[in-house]
Amino acid sequence: MDAFGVMIGLVLLFGIAAFVLAVVGTVKAAKAVATKIGRHEANARRAVENATLKAKTFTKVGPPGQIAAVRLGLRTSLDGTRQVLESGLPQDGQLGESLALLGRLDTHAAELDGELRMLEREPDTARIAAKLPELRERAERITHSAETMRWAAQDRMHRFADDELSRLSQECESEAGALRHWDTSGESSSASSSGGSAAGAGSAGSAAGAGSAAATGSAGSVSASAGTRSGAASGGAARAGLTDGKGRPSAEELLGLADPLAKLAQRLRKPSAGPTAG
Repeated sequence: MDAFGVMIGLVLLFGIAAFVLAVVGTVKAAKAVATKIGRHEANARRAVENATLKAKTFTKVGPPGQIAAVRLGLRTSLDGTRQVLESGLPQDGQLGESLALLGRLDTHAAELDGELRMLEREPDTARIAAKLPELRERAERITHSAETMRWAAQDRMHRFADDELSRLSQECESEAGALRHWDTSGESSSASSSGGSAAGAGSAGSAAGAGSAAATGSAGSVSASAGTRSGAASGGAARAGLTDGKGRPSAEELLGLADPLAKLAQRLRKPSAGPTAG
């Protein structure tokens, strides 16, 4: 009974743990989805507002069109700077400080955009004319600060790209030199081969001199031996050598077949008598 109760308790504990994990996972997933939806909603709202402001700059005349142009320029400058800094942040961690400054600048831009929105709904044209230069000057300061950071970040990334390209070019040239290693080895081998050919030519010349001397001596000995042979031939018959085949008995003579073969040859040479001989 105790073992059964322990098993039931373990099953309940596992069930409660699984339920808690499922609830926690569901809550985290819901928060992630809500964050993503909120981000997309903010981007969509900003895109709609930018399109509306761009339309107002072309359709509105007077102070409303000028206010819409100031608001659009402020948003465009901040958005462009943020995109540049966020794109370069994974490669350059120092851009995080620039992003923090851009966040503070974006706060001032949001306050200014709210004031411009309020001024856009102002019915008194005199107040609009009085407040608009000041707000435009503040917008230009914010825009200039954002553009300065954006241009500096672009120059920094361009400089890093040039340095990396220079190092990569040097490495490629070094690798190309290593791949052409036969050039230096070919020069050294050609030098050694030229030295060897010169030495070979000298040795060949000495060998040629020795060969000519030997040929001269051998020619003299040949002429002397020829004179000896001619003297022997004039004095008596030349003796046959061992391997020249002259004066040696034939195979028929060694086997005792010379006389029977001669008789058979004579018999074959006799003309046969025809049928009209008798």
